[in-house]
Amino acid sequence: MNKRIILFLMLCPLWLWAQDNPTLTVSTKKQVMVGERFQVVFEANAEGKNFQAPSFDGLTVLGGPFTSTSSSFSMVNGSMSHTVKCTYTYALQAYQEGTVHVGSASLTVKGNKITSQPFDIKVIPDDGSHAAPSGGGTSSGQGQSQQNTTDSQVSGKDLFLRVIPSKKSAYVGEQVVLTYKLYTKVPVSSVSLSKMPSYAGFWTKDVSDNSGTLKQSSEYINGIEYTTAEIQKVIVVPQRSGKLALDPMTMECIAQIRTERNNTRSMDPFEAFFNDPFFNRNIVNVKKELSSQALTLEVKNLPENGKPASFAGAVGNYSFKSDIDKTELSTNEAVTLTLTVSGTGNVELLQMPEPVFPPDFEVYDPKISTSTNVGPQGLTGTKKAEYLAIPRRAGSFTIPSVEFSYYNSSTDSYEVMSSDPYEIKVEKGSGSDDGGGVFTSNQEDIKYLGSDIRHIMTGDARLKPTHTVFFGSAAYFVALLVLLLLFIILLFVLKKREQMSKDTAANRNRKADKVARGRLKNAYLHLKAKDQEKFYVEMSQALWGYIADKLGIERSKLSMDTVSETMKGKNVPDELTQQFVDTLNNCEFARFAPGSAEEKMDDLYQRGIDVISKAEKVL
Repeated sequence: MNKRIILFLMLCPLWLWAQDNPTLTVSTKKQVMVGERFQVVFEANAEGKNFQAPSFDGLTVLGGPFTSTSSSFSMVNGSMSHTVKCTYTYALQAYQEGTVHVGSASLTVKGNKITSQPFDIKVIPDDGSHAAPSGGGTSSGQGQSQQNTTDSQVSGKDLFLRVIPSKKSAYVGEQVVLTYKLYTKVPVSSVSLSKMPSYAGFWTKDVSDNSGTLKQSSEYINGIEYTTAEIQKVIVVPQRSGKLALDPMTMECIAQIRTERNNTRSMDPFEAFFNDPFFNRNIVNVKKELSSQALTLEVKNLPENGKPASFAGAVGNYSFKSDIDKTELSTNEAVTLTLTVSGTGNVELLQMPEPVFPPDFEVYDPKISTSTNVGPQGLTGTKKAEYLAIPRRAGSFTIPSVEFSYYNSSTDSYEVMSSDPYEIKVEKGSGSDDGGGVFTSNQEDIKYLGSDIRHIMTGDARLKPTHTVFFGSAAYFVALLVLLLLFIILLFVLKKREQMSKDTAANRNRKADKVARGRLKNAYLHLKAKDQEKFYVEMSQALWGYIADKLGIERSKLSMDTVSETMKGKNVPDELTQQFVDTLNNCEFARFAPGSAEEKMDDLYQRGIDVISKAEKVL
């Protein structure tokens, strides 16, 4: 055993020896169809660093580079030979016909730069024969494994969008709650709505949670657990009968598939440590387009049998009450009658009943106020109508009861509620003239009141000339000139402020560091509280928000590839670019697959501060 150990130690230096002639080769398909997925594999026979991929203009990069390294040695007749193979695999997709030219890739080996041969790929029209994505080309086992993982693990059963209606049959005017939910068994890094459904024949109200964070929960379907997120909640109220179709909602999302490293150096003592999911950066971003299922609601007309005369289209479950602030008052003193309808239903479209006041009352337009909230049954709330009336004559008057009716869909019947009548006693007020006016019930008619007419002023009404005249004087023209100058200056300042406010990219660039540090401060508080979920959310928003504002990238176009290409265009060092992308990858995975130890949270926090500080100095 001791001899074997000594022989092992003697042979260890030979394992680090590399071939004298390092090369970088490329393999891929020479002809693909539009929409076909394929691989481009760059293979080096020596270990190197600073791998630079060529530009894939004319192709869509689905993922990569997926790296793999293997080494082997053999001894024949006392002669030791060592073989090293490093592969860099890209998953691509062709989207238009023509010939795509791909340049050379480069790799630095022992200070020397080696390059691959450029090549062309011919893209032909799709003949419909490639139902499943093809791998394409001869590549390493690692690249093939990762592509298969991408295609096989994200299926319609792993990630889908559903619309859940509160009911599939309703009456005209009855509210229906539509909940759009995303179901997934794989991590999802981003979602964006591509097409909103149209609601022809419906009154709609979006009651989604607009806090900016999708609330996640677990749900079982056929015994399988899914992570769900509510994308949107809409209340629709049909305005006509028949079978009304609702278009599907379409959205795009990025699913993250983690692949394992295919490292054949099993004797490496650090392999188990760096293959930990937190450090394993082999994440494949898969773009998926999802659509909810088609939905048809059967809308029925309200029954004519038993419909009261006061019915104005209200459907739901309501309560009705009335209130008056006083029943004894004087002439020309105001009285307020309040009608209140509350309950479940489309409160915003309710037509409030109108009370009938005596002809001797001057009535003003009602003040309507509505308050709503979303409950388990849909839209609930309260609607109030406040009527202000002023009696102009003394006497005893009666405000008759008011009737409110609605259709109760729970009991399939009409319900009628009435308020109490009110007896009003009006006494003659001080200074009022009961006999000097003409009153009508129409507010638009002219009314004669004793207090409305004032006497013409009597006395000495002769005009008196002034001793000084400002108009036309020197001071008058100086004041005009000053006002004109002030107007020009104000116009210039406002124009300048308008230009600055329109330059959103510059504003975002200036405030990027401040906003990111605020996010990092919140993340530090969650770190101390050991709240992993909120910590990863704040860290992700700090990193993504900083780089989007600093580089002027639209949020809808934000991705790892966009960040990497934009930073290279800003002459950011490759090492800093790679460090930033790696930090984003670790943060995104930890966010959607929580459960890491506290040390990993602290390490990620320090990495985030370090990479933002370095980027701020460069950018």
